[in-house]
Amino acid sequence: MTRVTQRRRVTRLSADGGERARADVLAGEEPLEIRVNGRSFSVTMRTPGHDFELAVGFLHGEGVVTSWADVAQIDYRSGIGADGLRDYNVVDVTLAEGVPPPDPSLERHVYTSSSCGVCGTASIESVRRTGVHDLAADRATVSLEQLLALPDRLREAQAVFDRTGGVHAAGLFLPGQGGLELACLREDVGRHNAVDKVLGWALREHGMPLRGSVIQVSGRASFELVQKSVLAGIPVLSAVSAPSSLAADLADEAGLTLVGFNRGSTLNVYTGIERVAAGEPAG
Repeated sequence: MTRVTQRRRVTRLSADGGERARADVLAGEEPLEIRVNGRSFSVTMRTPGHDFELAVGFLHGEGVVTSWADVAQIDYRSGIGADGLRDYNVVDVTLAEGVPPPDPSLERHVYTSSSCGVCGTASIESVRRTGVHDLAADRATVSLEQLLALPDRLREAQAVFDRTGGVHAAGLFLPGQGGLELACLREDVGRHNAVDKVLGWALREHGMPLRGSVIQVSGRASFELVQKSVLAGIPVLSAVSAPSSLAADLADEAGLTLVGFNRGSTLNVYTGIERVAAGEPAG
């Protein structure tokens, strides 16, 4: 049975020679095989939970689906495992009629680790997909004060992190009457999985493009997170840590506002500074 968290006995050692047995709670990490029309497409290491959102969000980032309507059915198709229990580590996505299956050359023949979502892709050009949504046309702005508040707002909602200290988080903030509102937060051992879960939720509950939105992530801003944001029509990506050079290049090319080192009272704006307003958001 898949578990979001697992409890283990550990021995706590200290520099003064102390030794104490205690219980610790660890974030779950298990493989998830994503199948499309019954054919294996990728295997990712993830924290169990919101698996259908993860699968559809991942397929959106791969260009396989563009909306939830592109999915005719999604379910667990693995049957019974060797231990006699239901195995929830295989998700099969059946595409709607008329939706072309993915190009076999995009299949990830090596598993996607929890630390890197792009490692198994055949080539860097196959994921450099821009122009799906015109980010330049999204002229919404966000105030510096609201941006600086996002990491704390994300952290306050991280229930699994509170128990384990071992997961990343992604939060989608949508414009509301009182400013940016947290619409969806997901946690996972993989930062790219957390984002895929959020985007899968958005495809089902909101639709895309996600105009005027901000996605806040708990780790660094990788190339793939920029790519996923661009494909979703998200104009602002904010991270508490650094972006990579390739992430900044793609953000600049696509018209995305890329924020890094968003901590405390300062942040760095690497691209798209015109969306960051000194006062209240202009809309």
